[in-house]
Amino acid sequence: VQLQASGGGLVQPRQSLSLSCTASGFNFGDYAIGWFRQAPGKEREFVGGISWNVYTQHSESRLADSVKGRFTISRDNAKNTMLLQMNSLKPEDTALYYCALNLSPLVSTMRDRYRYWGQGTLVTVSS
Repeated sequence: VQLQASGGGLVQPRQSLSLSCTASGFNFGDYAIGWFRQAPGKEREFVGGISWNVYTQHSESRLADSVKGRFTISRDNAKNTMLLQMNSLKPEDTALYYCALNLSPLVSTMRDRYRYWGQGTLVTVSS
């Protein structure tokens, strides 16, 4: 199993950035994928996640309160890819962002439910 996050960079406040998570080594459509972030000196925290219902062929996303209304999550099962679109970025969004695989079709906010992790991509929001 491999997960690779990309797309991080340096942006100014109120700008946008899109992160991508590309996965391999498992059936991407069977599981929920999550985004977490870790700022210097802080705990790794849940940002959002997206499930996939194999019966309805629809996804459901869940976002942390701190990013609701600014971030959105989508997934493309055909490309084994998940996207995190981040708008109206704030300096407090600065962190190392990780994507992670939950061995369940349901999103969890708890990081210990996620078995596999990507290497992280750095997002810096600063003027």
